[in-house]
Amino acid sequence: MVNMNQIMKQAQEMQRKVAALQAEREKKEYQGSSGGNMVNITINGKGEMLSVKLDPSIVDKDDTEMLEDLIRAAFNEAKKKMDDDAANSISSVMGGLPSGLKNMF
Repeated sequence: MVNMNQIMKQAQEMQRKVAALQAEREKKEYQGSSGGNMVNITINGKGEMLSVKLDPSIVDKDDTEMLEDLIRAAFNEAKKKMDDDAANSISSVMGGLPSGLKNMF
């Protein structure tokens, strides 16, 4: 028979760990690049862009579309790294929960 008090205690502990991981992740920085490192973007764990670095050789006033695409690609790479880090952190904490409770978080 399942002890509900034990399950609730375990769920509360998992919730505390998840909150701590989220707070820690918000302090991290994630980099993304494109165009052979000609565009570099840094975002924080909240997904806010912190910096954009452009190699001057790619700035062409007659081809802003290419530059826009490179910036978007670099941002998306940084965002994917952030999302992957979040998923890995959460799954490591959730490993101890009974399968029925994992969906609660």
